[in-house]
Amino acid sequence: MKKMVLTLALVLVGAAAMAQNCIVVNSEKVFKSIAAYNTAIEELDNLAKNYQEWVDAKFEEVEKLYNSYQQQKASLSATTRQQWEEVILEKEQQANQYQEELFGQEGTLMKQRVEKIKPIQEKVFAAIEAYAKQVGADVVIDSSNNPTLLYRSAAVDRTDAVIAALK
Repeated sequence: MKKMVLTLALVLVGAAAMAQNCIVVNSEKVFKSIAAYNTAIEELDNLAKNYQEWVDAKFEEVEKLYNSYQQQKASLSATTRQQWEEVILEKEQQANQYQEELFGQEGTLMKQRVEKIKPIQEKVFAAIEAYAKQVGADVVIDSSNNPTLLYRSAAVDRTDAVIAALK
């Protein structure tokens, strides 16, 4: 009896899975089809490049200070060496903190990314949802950079239709 119930349950689950209407969308392709997204990404890349140059300059300053210290270390007293080391460590901590302020999870670059990209993401996700409802899809699978997507039929790929719906 238990075997029969288990078999029936598996058949029902399989039938339910087959009854679902799945579509595939490559969200990366959708995003790249939007001029505002490409502009925002370019601006963010330029901003990141500038920020990286600023951070590199801070770390170069630390390195120059350290090299200068190494050259003079032998002729310095113990207290002077300790003062140098404290200054170098403080400058390095400041550089690390500055880097975190710019590139960290709560940093300036991430805030800019959210500000510029989030409205576009919301628009794309809303368009995907609206399209899925329009065609009666139960599931939407994103095929962009998805290492677990082993196979997809071209017949279920609706990326171009979503792009057309956005325009």
